[in-house]
Amino acid sequence: MPEGTLCNKKPVDTAEGITTLLADKSGKIYYEEMKHLEIDSDLLWKTIQNTCKTRIRTWLEICAHCGMCADSCFLYLANDRDPKQVPAYKIQSTLGEIIRKKGKVDNAFMLHAMEVAWAQCTCCNRCGTYCPHGIDTGIMFGYLRGLCYQQGFVPWEMKIGAGMHRVYNAQMDITSEDYIDTFEWMIEENEEEYPGLKVPVDVEDADIMYTVNAREAKHYPEDLAEAAILFHIAGENWTIPSKGWELTSLAMFAGDWAACKMQVESVYDAMDRLRPKRMIGTECGHAHRATVVEGPYWAGRKSGRPPVESIHYIEWLAEALRTGKLKIDPAKRIKEPVTLQDSCNYVRNHGLRETAREIISYIVEPGYFIEMSPNKEHNFCCGGGGGFNGIGCFRKQRNVGLKVKRDQIIATGAKLVISPCHNCWDAIRDLEEEFEIGIRWSFLKPLIIKMLIIPEHLLPEEEAEEEDE
Repeated sequence: MPEGTLCNKKPVDTAEGITTLLADKSGKIYYEEMKHLEIDSDLLWKTIQNTCKTRIRTWLEICAHCGMCADSCFLYLANDRDPKQVPAYKIQSTLGEIIRKKGKVDNAFMLHAMEVAWAQCTCCNRCGTYCPHGIDTGIMFGYLRGLCYQQGFVPWEMKIGAGMHRVYNAQMDITSEDYIDTFEWMIEENEEEYPGLKVPVDVEDADIMYTVNAREAKHYPEDLAEAAILFHIAGENWTIPSKGWELTSLAMFAGDWAACKMQVESVYDAMDRLRPKRMIGTECGHAHRATVVEGPYWAGRKSGRPPVESIHYIEWLAEALRTGKLKIDPAKRIKEPVTLQDSCNYVRNHGLRETAREIISYIVEPGYFIEMSPNKEHNFCCGGGGGFNGIGCFRKQRNVGLKVKRDQIIATGAKLVISPCHNCWDAIRDLEEEFEIGIRWSFLKPLIIKMLIIPEHLLPEEEAEEEDE
């Protein structure tokens, strides 16, 4: 069977196609069809010849098999140092083998390559930090995912996610109307407590264009309200776009490079249309990487940058606290052991090592912040990045991988983990459910709102009168 009804080489680009895939619970039929999917070796080799350039070929050639990357990989450590989990072995035995065989591989090999690509690597790029030759296995795994996707060997959830971006320009089936309605509903829920609170839509020439993770509109709408509250109290001139509001890219996780381009261009189109001074993205690591770090190259921007200055939410928070736009009540600072999860995608991959720690200095009482070891750019992946959180058939492997982060957190003695990234937040939530180590976890927004000093003119009338008395 060269092509299945559900599992095939064609991207999902219609709402009906997404609905059909979703109806196949857990991808039962999808994965059964995958076992019989034929490889288009000619297409595979042609793609490699056209896209596998000098950098990746050189990395594959110069790898000294020294094993320096082994201990850098949390999955190697979590799996009792299994030699088959060494990053160099994983990429040489998959991508390296496909190239050596000039694309002439069979179904069994591609099934194996898919599992390695999505269940044995999160593309966290930590291994590249320790390779003496500067080989970045994470980047090569991203390329391998693209080859697997083209041949139809992609996890069910990732195929759906990439399709969502093609159809909705969002990782979930949320229309622009749904998004605006949800945001306005959350404003209505909070405007009594915060008089004058609003969500400005499609305002041109604003100082800030705010973009989000679609999961916030779908599952965590309070996050939208919290962002609006903080912009309101800080006195920011901000707006959200009615189109191009979704910052994330499950297409990046899936290896659907064409959909990556479509997704990021929708955000860039909003920038061009509204002309904000800068774009601020929500607390999400991969979203920042997809739109700010990788996105310009998918969109063919020679500058290597988005159309306007684009920063992560923690950069804006640190700035707002530093400049006094947001002020913290010292009596409400966190006074319990707390630690910080560094997101691979904006710390290791974009250098924001100290930014969250600046925020910590304002909101945590001195002596209560405890660093994980290692930390900053050396920190381990949460265990759920690269799409690992959301792939049901690899859940057991993901849960094993969580052990390294579990042990890091336990070693701090902290009971609260600050996690300014959606994937990290999810992984730490699941870690607690799996191992029950007795921790809480939080984004920054709700923590900061609880300890803000709110200017009198922004208080509800009755509270302002009480303040005067």
